Amino acid sequence: MARRMESFIFAGLVGISLLLSVQAAHTLYLMIYTWDQPPNESNAAPEHFAAPALSFTAILPARHEEEVIATTVDRIVHSNYPMHLLQVLVVCSADDTGTIAAVRGKIEDLRYEGIDNASLVVFDDQPINKPHGLNCALRQARGDVLTIFDAEDEMHPDILRVVNTVMVRERVNVVQSGVQLMNYSTNWYSTFNVLEYFFWFKSRLHHHAKHGSIPLGGNTCFFNRKLMEYLGGWDETNLTEDADIGLRVCAMGEPIRVIYDDRYVTKEETPPTLGSFVRQRTRWNQGFMQTLRKGTWKKLPTRRQRFLACYTLAFPYAQAMLGVYTPLAVGMMLFLHAPVGVALLSFLPVLLLAAHFLTAVVGLHEFTEAHGMKPSPALTLKMALTWIPYQFVMAYASVRALRRQMAGRGDWEKTQHVGAHRGAGPDRTRPAGTADAFGNPGAVRRSRDPGAARTADLPAVETPRKAMRSGSS
Repeated sequence: MARRMESFIFAGLVGISLLLSVQAAHTLYLMIYTWDQPPNESNAAPEHFAAPALSFTAILPARHEEEVIATTVDRIVHSNYPMHLLQVLVVCSADDTGTIAAVRGKIEDLRYEGIDNASLVVFDDQPINKPHGLNCALRQARGDVLTIFDAEDEMHPDILRVVNTVMVRERVNVVQSGVQLMNYSTNWYSTFNVLEYFFWFKSRLHHHAKHGSIPLGGNTCFFNRKLMEYLGGWDETNLTEDADIGLRVCAMGEPIRVIYDDRYVTKEETPPTLGSFVRQRTRWNQGFMQTLRKGTWKKLPTRRQRFLACYTLAFPYAQAMLGVYTPLAVGMMLFLHAPVGVALLSFLPVLLLAAHFLTAVVGLHEFTEAHGMKPSPALTLKMALTWIPYQFVMAYASVRALRRQMAGRGDWEKTQHVGAHRGAGPDRTRPAGTADAFGNPGAVRRSRDPGAARTADLPAVETPRKAMRSGSS
């Protein structure tokens, strides 16, 4: 009986090991996918821009972002695009008085400059989350194209020209441009978080786009407004409304164009504390679980598309399993008298994790070179010491997401933003007093009394109390 039980345990370990090994090998392939492909102009940003033809509505969902929101609004308003073709909507809940005051102050500053294309959209109904805010802003949008930026984003001044060119020349209705975390040396986990974004947007999303099964990112994505109205907006019950809307677009047979060019990425920051990072990753993992359960991916037309979507959405489960399995595999190698073949196979996922680490080291040097930065020689050693702890943090976030999902908790855990990414890499701002090709002035910074009243006679677009619901879409 004991021998039979031992054989059963060994067989289970081998099966799990092979499953995790296939998953890890495929993830490694996706990390280096772009480097394995010949140069392809359909993945790149245009070198020459078309004349501005499309109007844009930039939506900035914000909650408790008074420290960073004004700078982001300023960057978008002063982008290199005709101001009469740009509308900026900052959307937040009525109880967020700090953000409302900061936005109204920024709008007043812009009016001093003669700029009146920024507005504040305030909602006072439930749920208080990003997709609900997006749906509220959708009803106020008038641009041909909707785009989303997060409150702390540092977008490139030419990104609207890039997307206008792609949409006009290629006649696509949805575009995802690159997003890149920048502060790779702020915390012990920052380097790996930065590299996740680097490989995801620079490599993996191109594979997803090629096969028509793409979970979109949460910002720097661009949608034909009429398409979004047809879809009924974003699913307000989903913690990753971006991934969900991407699969809904793909299920319609609508192609999604992915652009990654290091010059035009939107810069962001890693979460400032480990707790904030875990909460952010928990929300993403749970959102993938929600999207998997919702089943939109089942509507994708081909088996290959459905498999890729299911594989991607189920990744948090594999990550949780890997976190539990790795110490078991190491323990078995050290303490159990397992057959040599079983022991070697059980250790295979750990070896593939080592391959991931080596790829990450190469990726770090690619990333820093692309953005004009130079990593410390000691950083590789730091990465080696923190690689395994980082994997356990990721596994913990997946387990935490699973617990929340099983408990029926869908509340939004906010990520703190402090602007740690600003100033990383070359300066993108246009000097004050200078104009772009369309005559738009450079940003003018005025010193203001922080105690001065900022709420009088400034526009706040109040939304209807009943929100647009899209969860059944």
